[in-house]
Amino acid sequence: MKVIVVGGVAAGMSFAARARRLNEDAQIIVLERGEYVSFANCGLPYFVGGEITDPDRLLVQTPQKLRNALNLDVRVRHEVTAVDTQAQTVTIQTTSGPTTETYDVLFLAPGAEAMRLPIPGIDSDRVLTLRTVDDARQMRAQVEAGIKRAVVLGAGFIGLEAAEALAQTGVDVTVVELADHVLPPLEVEVAHPVQDELGRLGIKTHLGVAASAIRPGAHSDTVVLADGTELQADLICLSAGVVPATAPFAAAGIETVRGAIVVDERGRTSAPNVYAAGDAVTSTDQITGEVRPVALAGPANRAGRLIADFVMRGEAARPLPRPLGTAIVRVGRLTAAMTGANRAALERNHIAHTTLHLHPNQHAGYFPGASQISLVVHIGEDGRLLGAQAVGGEGVDKRIDVLATAIRAQLHVEDLIDLDLSYSPPYGQAKDAVNLVGMVGANVLDGTLRLWYPAQYEEVAQSSLILDTRSRAEYETGYLPGSLNIPHTELRDRLDEVRGAASGRPVRVLCASGVRSAIAHRLLTQSGFDSASLSGGITSLRQYLGKRADTVIKV
Repeated sequence: MKVIVVGGVAAGMSFAARARRLNEDAQIIVLERGEYVSFANCGLPYFVGGEITDPDRLLVQTPQKLRNALNLDVRVRHEVTAVDTQAQTVTIQTTSGPTTETYDVLFLAPGAEAMRLPIPGIDSDRVLTLRTVDDARQMRAQVEAGIKRAVVLGAGFIGLEAAEALAQTGVDVTVVELADHVLPPLEVEVAHPVQDELGRLGIKTHLGVAASAIRPGAHSDTVVLADGTELQADLICLSAGVVPATAPFAAAGIETVRGAIVVDERGRTSAPNVYAAGDAVTSTDQITGEVRPVALAGPANRAGRLIADFVMRGEAARPLPRPLGTAIVRVGRLTAAMTGANRAALERNHIAHTTLHLHPNQHAGYFPGASQISLVVHIGEDGRLLGAQAVGGEGVDKRIDVLATAIRAQLHVEDLIDLDLSYSPPYGQAKDAVNLVGMVGANVLDGTLRLWYPAQYEEVAQSSLILDTRSRAEYETGYLPGSLNIPHTELRDRLDEVRGAASGRPVRVLCASGVRSAIAHRLLTQSGFDSASLSGGITSLRQYLGKRADTVIKV
């Protein structure tokens, strides 16, 4: 069996290595158009920022190591330019000219390329991407040469990692993002704290606006925004998304959707004996059923391995799992992470859901260093876990990973109550944040708890009595105009006061994070009031409003 693998790094090398371990007799040739066949592309921003000092640490494997360990024929600077799926041949451009190879099995892992914005000046020498080791070396060289100002186009995960890395070196960084908040896949109430952290790091942001042109200059470039703003830049990091690198394969008649290769649950393409995985292929989302690329290293590595199992073992192999899109990013002192569907995807696919907001500590409150994690969890009407996001300091990764596991296992929110998670004061609480998600979710599903949401604050202010159950000292630090402040410990003795103030209107309760207001809600409901508790309390409201909070919440 002769196997041709197009592309290395995550999917390609995982496939090739697994295929060799399962079949010692196969001839396996890996064709990589770049200089490096196996490198840690997720580590590139940390080399630019100086946390990784040796670029060789980014090189996971070399062609010689792969030949010695796995007898793989790895050929770098070999770019596949055409495929004949009938003759089962590939045409390859090498440094010595074009050549052709036949195959019995063809595995495509060409990856993706940085999206080039269709604006004047995008080909300036000062416009760099951050996709390869050479990209990182070039960007680091610019930093060491003493650049002063950088503009990052795109505030996605890679864009913010690049922005943080450049800021760490003392460069004045500005981020431009077309969406109205950074990290567009995140809910706005999770993204706003990250945006505040960027400000603390000295990174400026221009949101809800596109770059319309880049005007090259002798000593620096000018990035012109659609609103007329002009930004001076010694370096421009292009991080506006990626596009699948699939042109020669689409030209060969292999089915694609919006540029991504269509594959089935075994990684098979529309062409016989041709398989594909990684950033260049479509995936079916586990929650929504949407078909789209998922440009993440974890799914790419796992897909390469599973497809090799199928090629070498047949139907005994497990099919490819549907991805959840679990992702995480560090920005300064904060970590933001997500798994599963966000609110926009659920609404786009008409999936009914309820959202929970929680702000538990990452470990026992009495142990030094306790800090809040802000959790946003979406559940279906039947309690099925649909998605989760979190932002905070320590402990974000742990909770999102547990919730990603729970979603993969198709657990319902009530099942989270029973998870037996490790507990010691430095690491968590006896009721872990994940257990608390289960408790709050179960209360919502069985009607014990009724929620209202930050997005409804204007409507609620017009139609309801807002009852603030925080202490008087807390209330004075910021309150909603027209709200009535009765601490929850005094509420039983002051129900007549609430009844008079409400004058038959619904009562919408809030506190700092939703715990005390939930207690108050139970008392009000059992006393005949139309009551609901603000999900996540005024903490979530502030996070939802972002910079608008100072105009809505009065002091």
